[in-house]
Amino acid sequence: MSEMTNQTVGQNRLQYQIPRLPLAVYREVLAHIRQVVGVQAGLMPQTSPQFDYYHSQVGGLWISYPPEISAADRQRVEQILQYYGDRFGDWQVC
Repeated sequence: MSEMTNQTVGQNRLQYQIPRLPLAVYREVLAHIRQVVGVQAGLMPQTSPQFDYYHSQVGGLWISYPPEISAADRQRVEQILQYYGDRFGDWQVC
């Protein structure tokens, strides 16, 4: 998991996806991550021009960390992602 968090998109912003992760699970992950103080997160729109029943209804999840985030809070976000990754498949960095 630590390899993923070292790759940033923009400034302190990371984007992840699990292609077959249901929308409800993305929302659950989002709710858990937003409980970490100072961390912002949201869903990215699905950009595929074709509907595929076996792919997610969203394009992924973005996470933005404040510059002053503590190591413990950053680790907490990683633990949340790891929990869902263990159950639904590896997170891919977008």
